[in-house]
Amino acid sequence: MTTEELWKKYKETNDKKIKEQLIVEYIPLVKIVAGRMYNFYGSKIDFEDLIGYGVLGLIDSIEKFDLSKNIKFETYAQIRIKGTIIDNIRKLDWIPRSLRKKSKDVQNAMLELENKLGHSPTNKELAKHMNMSINEIEDLLSDISTFNVISLEDTLKGKNEGGIYVKSKEDGPEDIIEKKEVKEILVKAIEHLPDKEQLVISLYYYDELTYKEIGHILGLSESRISQIHSKSILEIKNFLFKEGIKAN
Repeated sequence: MTTEELWKKYKETNDKKIKEQLIVEYIPLVKIVAGRMYNFYGSKIDFEDLIGYGVLGLIDSIEKFDLSKNIKFETYAQIRIKGTIIDNIRKLDWIPRSLRKKSKDVQNAMLELENKLGHSPTNKELAKHMNMSINEIEDLLSDISTFNVISLEDTLKGKNEGGIYVKSKEDGPEDIIEKKEVKEILVKAIEHLPDKEQLVISLYYYDELTYKEIGHILGLSESRISQIHSKSILEIKNFLFKEGIKAN
């Protein structure tokens, strides 16, 4: 039986054995998503745990997927899988308050400088503003990278449960319009970034490359790519804040 036939049969019968077949069919998708997220959380959690959380997201995706919608299951499922992994990691609450405060301090400093200078601050300008050395600010950006990713996910998920790119069957006209508006603002936020930061965001989220692969392309270390990514997310959050979307 083909995958398409499995889907049709499952939606007609809700047969548990067919659902199990679909789960097995898409386990490689879970491994791909978990593998990419391991870049962020590897020092805090086992890869097997990420897989376990991802499988829960996959099961939820299979149960809720609407065949009549004009969207690939893989696209829909990746968002659900990633969201479930992040939700479960958040429950572990391993991000200390001090790290949350540091992230907020850097974000506020960047916002103040951008308003003052009229452009996104360089690391040198940011370090001077915060009375830190270049090395200290770069280390700080690396330290808060993981929290920044989770925080941005929270911000976007808070506006649109389940991801801003997917239409839900429960969506009314107002929900659809809101999702479109948030997506447009997010695109503008990315376009607002300096060229190098745009490229890192594009290579990571759209081409799905790892820090190591991006570093190889740009001739930079993995830690440097992590710093650029972290700073980019803070800039995106500040842009969203100025557009009326409150970041966490």
